[in-house]
Amino acid sequence: MNALDGIKGGKFIVVGRVGMDLSPIQRGQVETATNMFVAMGGSSANIAAGLVKLGLSADLVTCVSDDAVGRYCLNQLDNYGVGRTHVRTIQGEERTSLAVYETRIANHQSVIYRNNAADFQMSLQDVESVDYCEFTALITAGTVFAAEPSRTAAFRAFELARAAGIPIIFDVDYRPYSWPSPEVAADVLSRAGAMSDVIVGNDEEFGFMAGDIAEGLDRARELATTKCDIVVYKMGHKGAITFAAGSEIATGIYTVESVKPTGAGDSFMAGFMAGLAEGRPIKDAILRGSACASIVVAQEGCAPAMPDTDQLEQFLLDHPGPTPGPAK
Repeated sequence: MNALDGIKGGKFIVVGRVGMDLSPIQRGQVETATNMFVAMGGSSANIAAGLVKLGLSADLVTCVSDDAVGRYCLNQLDNYGVGRTHVRTIQGEERTSLAVYETRIANHQSVIYRNNAADFQMSLQDVESVDYCEFTALITAGTVFAAEPSRTAAFRAFELARAAGIPIIFDVDYRPYSWPSPEVAADVLSRAGAMSDVIVGNDEEFGFMAGDIAEGLDRARELATTKCDIVVYKMGHKGAITFAAGSEIATGIYTVESVKPTGAGDSFMAGFMAGLAEGRPIKDAILRGSACASIVVAQEGCAPAMPDTDQLEQFLLDHPGPTPGPAK
């Protein structure tokens, strides 16, 4: 099964973390907040929720702690319609991730509690219990590779997905605070990228994998030529360059008044996958992902702000259109 056929099947197994997000209701600094907005978070869980909102199927593979925060996450997965048969509750000192981030763009701060994280306890048994033939594509984000035993388990999930003939979609999602060193991260993320059919990352992430940000675009182009069906090289406010089927597609962004920078990448992935699943041309799918990203950064929360199909269509009708894409 090639990447597009798998994505069009619309049944995703998503590997990675779910957590709790807290952000000030009064759009500002954490240190002066008196009320907080609570929402489900975690890159993989956000992607899964976004997929379901856009009419696709998504099941999550991860671990949560046996406490109120872990149970909150399980309840939220149920609320969003994300399958959690493969979400394991664990005993011990490990805790579900907590993110506290500000609802402002200037001097934005995010504080991520990831010490001894529960999701890093995902094991070989967790990923080997999945029947990958029940799904048509696997998605994960780079953080799942940052520590053991999750790293080994995630690589095993890649092997099992490939054996089942389903494509692997990889969001590089490099978070330095999760890794023991940049050298380890560069090696592991490069190995994961080489096993993937679709890679999505930003200019800094591809530059990091290449060893020099100036060489990131060449690294993305090389992966598209030698390893992957689709490579998306995101450039922030400049837009993106997508490499697919020997073509280089430049796309812009939908400008909005942002209240935060968080959640954009997760929503982009969900919108991009949904566009491809609907059989849209790659350029259209990328632009729908960009629209989803803009919708999320203009609202509080991440998973709650992910648009459903009607909200996405209305945004596209109301918005004057994307900016020009970056120069290739």
